Parts: sequence; structure tokens; C-alpha cells
Amino acid sequence: MARPTPLPEIHYRIGRAALGHFPGHHRSRRGDSGFEFRGHASLLDAPDPRRLDLHASLRDPFGQWSVRVYSQRKSIPVAVVADLSASMGFAGAQARLQVLADFVDSLAWSAWRTGDSFGFVACDEQVRTDLLLPQGRSRAAAGELTRTLRDLQPTGRSAHGLQLAHRHLPQRRSLVFLLSDFHWPIDEVPAVLASLAHHDLVPVVLWDPQEFSLGAARGLAQVLDPETGRQRLVWWRAALREQWRVQQARRHAALLQAFRGQRLSPLFIEGAFDADAVTRHFHA
Repeated sequence: MARPTPLPEIHYRIGRAALGHFPGHHRSRRGDSGFEFRGHASLLDAPDPRRLDLHASLRDPFGQWSVRVYSQRKSIPVAVVADLSASMGFAGAQARLQVLADFVDSLAWSAWRTGDSFGFVACDEQVRTDLLLPQGRSRAAAGELTRTLRDLQPTGRSAHGLQLAHRHLPQRRSLVFLLSDFHWPIDEVPAVLASLAHHDLVPVVLWDPQEFSLGAARGLAQVLDPETGRQRLVWWRAALREQWRVQQARRHAALLQAFRGQRLSPLFIEGAFDADAVTRHFHA
């Protein structure tokens, strides 16, 4: 019997000290019996004679006994906020929803391996309560969620529910991934980002090369807007191809400007999911 292929891991980190109470993988400034030296404290404040520092005690002008204090590593909440409007059902070189499911599966596995809790919030016109996964450490629940995502056919006409996603996230500062193709009005992007500004936010833009190009040099092409359902025939020619390319570049620049306005560093995934590329985003 063949051994199942292990899931690729994402090695993420946060840019500040973790504020949790549960032990974990991330550096913090809490605790007094960890392994990372934080400073000295009075023996009365940290009564652990095993960590007594004689040299620091002799230098103390008040003659107090000093002990070394070591910070403990803590866990953090990790969450995904996902756009499940109809445009997320696009299938080109890769089915976008499969890329999203691969990302969620790998991230949930990585959080479980690291000792962090994991949560999931999906939105179209509203928050999808049927797909809501509260913060927890259940590997089975996350696995069931990804299986549901792989079989899902999104039909939402908008992504307005993203502006309410923050209500379903932990109050404590968390690492949050916002997964979307961002094919919604550009003026709505800053509002969604601002609603999640309390957390360490990573916008993840899921695009596919076939969204912005056609294989044929010219000819009739049927264009479909998945969120409105409108279809039209266009004559695909060199001038229209160039116009399509320019619009993509403008969209890319507008998104970057919106992200930079919130001091965010986005991650663009164009094609299949690559866990190593996500890891490099945190360690570049």
C-alpha cells in the first residue's frame, strides 16, 4: 500500500512578539522560564533560585538578588478570509478554487504542526456561515473543510461579505490571509483592508494567466462575467489583446497602491499553489 504524499508546509512568522498564553513556536516577551534571555528581575518578582545571576546581583546598587528571566515561545491564531464569489470558480490553467483549497489545506496542516489555532471565514454577498470554521486545533475539521471547498461551485454575485469578516475573527491579534482574485470594484478594497487592520494581514491575489489572454491570435471569443452572468461575443484581435494587457497592468498597479496604502506586502499566486513561494514571502 502506497504511503500518502505528505502535505507541503508553509513556514510563516509574524513581525512582532506573540501575545498569546499557550506555548508554541513564536517569539514572545512573556513568561519567565523559557529559553530566550529577556533580562533580569528581582528574586522577589521571579522566585526561581535556579536562575540566580551572581554577577548581576553583585552589580546591583541596592544589593538585591537578581535572576535571569527567559521568555517562552507562544502560539498565535492563524486564519483565512476567503472570497467565494462566482469569479473564484474560474478554471484556466488551474481551477482557482482548487488553488484556494490547496492553500487552506497546507496552511491548516502547518498551523496544526506548529501548535497554532486555525480558523476560516468565507464570504460572497454575505459571510458564509455554512463554511465558517471557528478558531481551533482540530485537524479533522480543517480536512473536512478543504474537501468541501474542492467540490464547491461558487455562485455569489459579489464579495460584499468580506467587509463583515472581521466580526468572525479572534479579538486577539492574529495572522490573517485574505484570499481573493480581487475582481471586485477597486474602491472597495481599502475598506476591506481597513476592517482587517487589527491583524497581521497578508493579501493573497489568486490569478490565472488565461484570464488575461487567449491562445488564438484572432477570431470570435465569448466573454463571460461570472458574477453578473452577462455574456458577449468579441472579435479578438491584436489591438484588443493589447488593450486587455494594459487593463491587467492597470489593475495590478491599482491593487499594489491599495495594499501599500495600508503598508501591506501582497502575495501574487499566478497558477498552481506553491508552499515554498508562500514561505519565501515571509523570509525574503
